[in-house]
Amino acid sequence: MNTLSVRETFALGFMVFALFLGAGNIIFPPFIGLQAGSHVWTAAAGFLMTGVGLPVLSVIALAKAGGDMGNIISPVGKIAGNMLIVACYLFIGPLFASPRTATVSYELGMAAYTGQAGNALYFYSFVYFAIAALVSFFPGRLLESVGQILAPLKIISLIVLGSAVMLLPAVPLQVPVAGYVAAPLSSGIVNGYLTMDTLAGLAFGLVVVNAVRARGMTSPAHVTRYTIRAGIIAGVGLALVYLSLFMLGMKSTALAPAAANGADVLRAFVQHVFGNRGTLFLGVLITLACLVTAIGLTCSCAAYFSTVTPFGYRTLVLFFAALSFTISCAGLDTLIRISVPVLIAVYPPFIMLIVMSFVRHRLSQPVRIIAPATAMAFLCGLFDGLEAAGLERFVPAVYSALPLHGQQMAWLFPAGIVLLLSFSASRFSRAALAAS
Repeated sequence: MNTLSVRETFALGFMVFALFLGAGNIIFPPFIGLQAGSHVWTAAAGFLMTGVGLPVLSVIALAKAGGDMGNIISPVGKIAGNMLIVACYLFIGPLFASPRTATVSYELGMAAYTGQAGNALYFYSFVYFAIAALVSFFPGRLLESVGQILAPLKIISLIVLGSAVMLLPAVPLQVPVAGYVAAPLSSGIVNGYLTMDTLAGLAFGLVVVNAVRARGMTSPAHVTRYTIRAGIIAGVGLALVYLSLFMLGMKSTALAPAAANGADVLRAFVQHVFGNRGTLFLGVLITLACLVTAIGLTCSCAAYFSTVTPFGYRTLVLFFAALSFTISCAGLDTLIRISVPVLIAVYPPFIMLIVMSFVRHRLSQPVRIIAPATAMAFLCGLFDGLEAAGLERFVPAVYSALPLHGQQMAWLFPAGIVLLLSFSASRFSRAALAAS
């Protein structure tokens, strides 16, 4: 079999879309729409750059690397590369992201019915991760279970929500607040950056590649081609969802004037449009969004660690599902407080490696050029992580004075300088060698 049908290709794209679109992705845009006001579309442009562009790039990069993240990480060396890969899978998998999907879906869905019942989260998470493990047992059937069943259900729910947004009359745009007054573009970029979907793309990329191979595609060229198509379909879907959610936030200024986050905006809108049944609708939507993401993370982690440990895939699925369940019992607030600084610290080096993977074949000495810049990005990421953890006293004053520091993007300047210097040194050494 050398081709996928149009239906199978779109099912693959819907699967990627469903894997990416978790609860956090649904919550961020409405709050941006509410706060950005008349600057909303500038902020939206920034969000789409990092919330859609970078994740799609990460999927494409992994496809071009043959589904092996090691090919993307290789310029930093074997030891550092393996550490980054393990960190990526663990941080966006059982340690942080996967447990958070359960706690977020619980808070926005079941919590409205269970109130403050002490054991409700434990029971919910147990059932939640049992379902995730059951579906993850059959990775070769993800295209059917996720791409053709769960993803369409999620898409239908989002279409209902988006249609409700379009039917509401337009409202006057409000005055921007917070960081959207002076820097709406960079504020939007940061919010997209903090979705952490770029890291997820590296993990999901392996799931997508395996799903393509499970359909009989054995040629690397065919695997790459259909993975890229799936990534583009998912990117378009994400952009459309985000745009409708930005509009939802814009039209909710009178519905949620004191909203503290996107969840408050979403709740107020759904309650206004759908009434008491809105809570149930929101719970189903968020649970579907989170569950699909949890399945993708579980499959990805189990698939990778089954290649580097003596344990089988299904054993690891059970282990990671159990670990995610255990950590989810800590609750949403604790998970966010611990995870955000860690994820902020590891994000910059991955961005550098993903972007450079598209040009490394044009470099005569890729290791000498990419490794120093990635090391600088990692160092700066550590500084950003320390600040996010409230440990500013350990951050050098010179770093705090860099451009874009307030947006947690100050790493771009020093990493870019090191990249330029490394490239110049490589060209100079090559020219000197040729002259001798």
